[in-house]
Amino acid sequence: MTRTIYAIGDIHGDLDQLRAIHSCIEADITTQSAVDPVIIHIGDLVDRRPDSKGVIDHLMAGADAGRPWVVLRGNHDRLFAMFLKDPLAADPILRPDYTWLHPRMGGRETLASYGVEYSDDKSLEQLQAEALAAVPDSHLAYLENLPNVWQSDTHFFCHAGVKPGVPLDEQIEDDLIWVRKPFHISTENYAKVIVHGHTPIDDVTHYGNRINIDTGAAYGKRLSAIVLDETGVWQISASGRCEILHLPPGTI
Repeated sequence: MTRTIYAIGDIHGDLDQLRAIHSCIEADITTQSAVDPVIIHIGDLVDRRPDSKGVIDHLMAGADAGRPWVVLRGNHDRLFAMFLKDPLAADPILRPDYTWLHPRMGGRETLASYGVEYSDDKSLEQLQAEALAAVPDSHLAYLENLPNVWQSDTHFFCHAGVKPGVPLDEQIEDDLIWVRKPFHISTENYAKVIVHGHTPIDDVTHYGNRINIDTGAAYGKRLSAIVLDETGVWQISASGRCEILHLPPGTI
């Protein structure tokens, strides 16, 4: 019998919605008698919403309790870890007029969740020093050790997507956590269906060659989750399983 796989979209510091979606999944596991369930978190644990610290604490506690949770790296998770290591470091993929502390990126909200107040009067080095005093070493180690991918026989899970034309086992982190348009417009039939987030959309959507499960929790919208088993692919909600939107490959 096929293993039951759950996947949760970009969390972005929304602990309340994460706890709620975990409850929905636990209910589905029970009512559907899920076989050997595993729960994939697609990355972007932090930034923009108010409780990034709480999200990391919650996920680490679940791992310590032996819950079948897999947590992948997102671009925002990498940016946070990079700042803690070197406040002057620039992510090679992030547009040059942005930094992790740009008001649109959400790093300021993440610092606030640890009790660190952002101010334009503070230097990057001062902010980093305050962050290092407030962020547990275990949190940085956790972020640095997140995997980029998880896969089953039929599906490939990563944060942003893959670079078309490159075999799945040769994909690099920069693409796995940052790629957008080339992947979105591709009609390529990959060896597996790609399950990803990173680019918010209104509804969970299956494009044939990929499934986007980021429905904008970063901006106060829904945190979504899906389940894959021998019956198909379904969205998970408080009312149970429901159909997901299907669009042709290459649709944006």
